[in-house]
Amino acid sequence: MPNELPRLGAGVGVLVALALLAGCQSYEASPLDLGAHQAAWTERAPGDESVRAFVRELTRDEQTPEPFDPADGLSLGEGEIVALVYSPELRLARLRAGVSAATAEHAGRWDDPELSVDVLRLIESASSPWVITPGLAFTIPISGRLEAEKARADASLHAALSRVAEQEWGVRNELRRAWLEWSAARLRVERIELLLGEVESLVGSTAALADAGEMARTQATLFALERAGLARSLVRERGEAEHAEQRLRAIMGLSPDAPITPLPARSLSVVGGKPESDQFAWRNPTLVRLRHEYEVAERTLRREIRKQYPDLTIGPLYEADQGQSRIGFLGAVPIPVLNANAQGIAEAEAERALARAAFETEYERIAGHLAQARARHASLSDQLRQLEDEIVPLVDQQLDEAQRLLELGEGGLGAGLVLLESLTRAGQIEMDLIDTRLAESLAAVEVAGLIGPPMTQPNTDDATGHPDASPDEVSR
Repeated sequence: MPNELPRLGAGVGVLVALALLAGCQSYEASPLDLGAHQAAWTERAPGDESVRAFVRELTRDEQTPEPFDPADGLSLGEGEIVALVYSPELRLARLRAGVSAATAEHAGRWDDPELSVDVLRLIESASSPWVITPGLAFTIPISGRLEAEKARADASLHAALSRVAEQEWGVRNELRRAWLEWSAARLRVERIELLLGEVESLVGSTAALADAGEMARTQATLFALERAGLARSLVRERGEAEHAEQRLRAIMGLSPDAPITPLPARSLSVVGGKPESDQFAWRNPTLVRLRHEYEVAERTLRREIRKQYPDLTIGPLYEADQGQSRIGFLGAVPIPVLNANAQGIAEAEAERALARAAFETEYERIAGHLAQARARHASLSDQLRQLEDEIVPLVDQQLDEAQRLLELGEGGLGAGLVLLESLTRAGQIEMDLIDTRLAESLAAVEVAGLIGPPMTQPNTDDATGHPDASPDEVSR
């Protein structure tokens, strides 16, 4: 059979080619296009349809959803929504979760069949010197390895989604802090502008008194120096406010020239929310993520243990030997006596111990930081009340009396100097008040950030004692 080998080889080649064409995908290049991305980035705005669609999704189940209208100015709450849509960090986090989703979608599939061909030629003379043995082998996963792999991939997807939720919460808290700092900078600018206007009026009157010889030139210069100092402070604070506003844009994923009009958070002391919750062990996104990562470690160990059990390899077998054809089957079962996946199991056990320690130590760290943040918030709240209830009224009273004396023409030069001192002290107290309100608000944001976003009552029925989270959960 001199032509038997070429015919059989051609047949096998056709089968292999058909199998490759049926199971393979084609490649399509996707080069970077910085120009197109830059154009899309600069065109982003809070009122884009993608943002409004996200708002509709968020408020789908609410009876009276809060209005979203950035046209009349962008509030902090609206800014958080924009950040959740356009934040560059969140874009990367969601794409990384997409990798885990792709893994979970295709995990647990059977291995592809293996086509093999053995070709031998007899050395002795024979009418049909070729011995050809093609075979097709299938791996039957009787060990349960594929189910364990699928369960691990699903756990990894949940862990990836919890990382997205953790970063979403982090972006929201970062934006809150930045918004508060920008709002405080804007308030400082407004207060300095008011104080500068009042000092400006005194500079003119004191200069006229100095020209008339009714006031020493050195004393009149004090008013001019105060004006110069306030003008310098105004330039600095305006620069700080501009820098803080650009930081808001960067966190929200908007370009430096994006058409937004952020609205200052006037009530700085209440933005952080109520810090009395004790549910941080279930609400804190980092602890939620570590719970899911521990579940991944558990599933990994289960998979590695399953790997030590053998899978069955079987398939049809055909042999052509010296003109004789034979049909049979091949079978193989590994014997786990030398390896038994000992290394994989040992590594998985160590990874599980590490995941447990990561959760427990992070719980300790967050509990300690939460206690510190609460103590700081309480201290700053006391300081704020003292400023508002005791110091500010005294300064306002002194300022009113000095202005009344000057208007009545009593006290002479002393009244002017007292008024200047009162204005200066009032300005300092105003700055202290803004800074203390900002510090108290930032402390409240830290407490709320450590506690975590609101959640439903945890379901402790599963083996790990953590809430069941579906793959499509996103922190709100």
